[in-house]
Amino acid sequence: MQFIMKKLFLSAPLTLAIAGMVNGQGLYDIAPNDDAQESSPITWSAGLSYNFDDNVTPTAPAGSSGFENDVSSISAYVGASLVSITPQTTWDVFSRLGGNFYLDSPEASGVDDAFGQARLGVNWAHRVSERLRLSSRNYAAYEMEPDYSYGFSTDRQLEEYLHYQTDNAVGYRWNERFATYTGMKVRGVDYADAESANDRTIYSLYNQFRYRSSDQTVWTLDYRYSETDSSGTADDSTNHYVLLGAEHRFSPNSVIALKAGMQMRDVDGGADEDSPFFEGAIRTRVNGQLSVRSFARYSVEDYGTSFDGFTFDTNNTLRVGVSADYVISPQLTLQAGANVILMDMEDGRSVPGPGAIPDADTDILNLYLGLTYKINDGLYVTGSYNWTDSDSDLVGRTYERNRVSIGLRTEF
Repeated sequence: MQFIMKKLFLSAPLTLAIAGMVNGQGLYDIAPNDDAQESSPITWSAGLSYNFDDNVTPTAPAGSSGFENDVSSISAYVGASLVSITPQTTWDVFSRLGGNFYLDSPEASGVDDAFGQARLGVNWAHRVSERLRLSSRNYAAYEMEPDYSYGFSTDRQLEEYLHYQTDNAVGYRWNERFATYTGMKVRGVDYADAESANDRTIYSLYNQFRYRSSDQTVWTLDYRYSETDSSGTADDSTNHYVLLGAEHRFSPNSVIALKAGMQMRDVDGGADEDSPFFEGAIRTRVNGQLSVRSFARYSVEDYGTSFDGFTFDTNNTLRVGVSADYVISPQLTLQAGANVILMDMEDGRSVPGPGAIPDADTDILNLYLGLTYKINDGLYVTGSYNWTDSDSDLVGRTYERNRVSIGLRTEF
C-alpha cells in the first residue's frame, strides 16, 4: 500500500510532511513538499534581536513628522513545532508568539511604541484507504511586517494585521494513473481600523484532475471558482480559473510545478474581463551546500485596490520570488533572496461616481541577506539586511527602506 500511495501522492501539492509548514504556505508552496521523512518531537525555540529601520513609516504622508523616520527596536519571540508521521496520519503543528518594542518611538501619528506577532499553523493528512486521502491545511498570523511570499502584501503596514487560510480537500485515486483532488479554501486579510477598506475574504471551490504519465511527471487540469467579499470602496467579485499544468521531479531533491490558463473575472458594478493566468515554483537542492526555492505568479488580484474615494477593478500583478540557503560550514549558513512585485491597476473609478481614475503602476523590489552561525547544538547567532524600493504613481507609495537586524536564537 505504501508503494502505491507514494507513487501517486509523492508529487501531490497537498502533501503535508514538512516541519513548520506555516512558513511555506505562500507562493513558494505551489511545488510539492515532502522533505520530512520521520516524526519529530516538540521543538521549542526562542529569539532576541536588535533592529534598525531607516524608514519605519514609509507610507505615512510625505511631509508629515513620521516620514523617513529612523528608529531602533528590540524583538523577542518564542515558538514550538511538532511533526507526527504514521502510515495513516500526518500532523504538522507550528506556533510562534512575539513582539517588537521601539527604543525611539516613531514620530508618525497613530503608530504605537510596540506591536505583537502571533502565528499558528495546523496541517493534517489522513489516508483512509489505498485510494482515499483527506487533508486539511490551516494557518493564521497576526503581525505587522508584510511577507511578500504570501501573495497579498504590497505596502508597509503601520499596525498589526490578520491574515489566514484554511484549505480542506479530499483526494481519490481512481486507478494507477488517474486521481482527483476536490476541496474548499477560505483565505482572508483584515487590516483592522487603519486599512479596513482593503479587508478581503475569498471563498474558493476547486477540483484538480491528476494524470501520472511517468514516475517523475504528473499532468494536472484545474478548475477553480472563487467569490471575493470586499470592504471599502471595492465591489465584490467572482473569478473562474481553468488551468493546465505539470509537475516534474528531476531528482529526489529537485521538483518543478507549472500551471497556466485563463482567469475569467466578474466585478459587481465594475469592469469584467478575461485574463491570462500563470503560476509556477521550483525547489531544488543543487548540492550538499546550496538549496534554492523560487516562484512566479501572474494574475488579476483583489488585494490593495481600495482608496479613499476611489477604487480599481483590475489589478494585474506579477509576483516573483527567490530564496537560497548556502551552507559554508557546519557552523555557518548564509541566506539570500529577492522579491519583485509589478502591479498595473486599471479600470479606476470614483466611489460614489461618476468619474474615471487614471491607471496607476507600482513596482516593488525587495532584497535581503542573512546569516546563521551555530555556537553550539542549541544556540545560534542570526543577522540580516533587508532593502526595499517602491516606485508608484500613487501618493505615499514611493519610498526606499533599509533594515538591519542581529540577534540570538536558541532551540531545545
